Amino acid sequence: MNDQETEAGAPRKPHQRVYAVIPTLLTLGNAVCGFGSITFAAKVGPEQVVQGALGSGAKTAGELLFVSAGLIFLAMVFDALDGSVARLTKQSSDFGAQLDSLCDVVSFGVAPAFLMLKLMHPSHKMMESIASLPLEYPPRLLWTIAVLFMTCAILRLARFNNETDENDSHADFKGLPSPAAAGVIAAFPIGLQGLKDVAGEDAVTGTQQMSSSFLSTLAILLPLITLSVAILMVSRIRYPHVINQFLRGTGSRKKVLKIIFTVLIVFLFREMALPIIFCYFAFAAPTRVVWLMVWAKFSGKSFATFRK
Repeated sequence: MNDQETEAGAPRKPHQRVYAVIPTLLTLGNAVCGFGSITFAAKVGPEQVVQGALGSGAKTAGELLFVSAGLIFLAMVFDALDGSVARLTKQSSDFGAQLDSLCDVVSFGVAPAFLMLKLMHPSHKMMESIASLPLEYPPRLLWTIAVLFMTCAILRLARFNNETDENDSHADFKGLPSPAAAGVIAAFPIGLQGLKDVAGEDAVTGTQQMSSSFLSTLAILLPLITLSVAILMVSRIRYPHVINQFLRGTGSRKKVLKIIFTVLIVFLFREMALPIIFCYFAFAAPTRVVWLMVWAKFSGKSFATFRK
């Protein structure tokens, strides 16, 4: 046997890397969904709004943004699956972690920022056609907020890679996770499209009217909400890892109540259920921190005492 045959038949050396195929494909599916979201949002222009008003068979702006937002949520599914599959098959690697963050930048950084720009841009008058409210933000202000969101998402993902090790329990996050921040933005086109469908029905219940009024008000504040969640991504406020806590933890009264509360929101406020759920997740933790800080100040106790 010559040297070449010996090398060919030798076992794989420990330092040689093996890249997991299935987790890698799932991670790349995340990026494909993000790029698809950008593609559909890029089709939105004033002509789509006019077509929608005239009842044309072409896709309206609301429908295009609905698909764009849906692809961001599909990217979240891929993002949740790739890590779980890698851990179950014991194929976790530094390569997978780096690739995951690179794909997250596209799906949860660039795509939602671009989606917000398309939804709020004054030339499209989307908010007037869907929410029936006069609204106009300076384009430069919207662009600045979108850039800040994308930048904070990149910083959030880079910090996560730098501070997370293999032995991390993944029970919570420091700062708002980028998928949750993207979900806050992506929830609005889905809710607004649902309100548009409800507006076309003859019978509109009191709950649906309240949903329309509340979600339209939130839609006006969407750029400010986008700026807020961008700041929360780079904050040090702790957020729970919802999926891991529900899968790994034992049943408790608090978890059951959360599930019941979520189901009630979906049942009662169908069109605005997603915006409410994601906004609650994003802003409940900082609201609690502010409340504890104020309470600690007036009670004369240490803030750390209330955080335990």
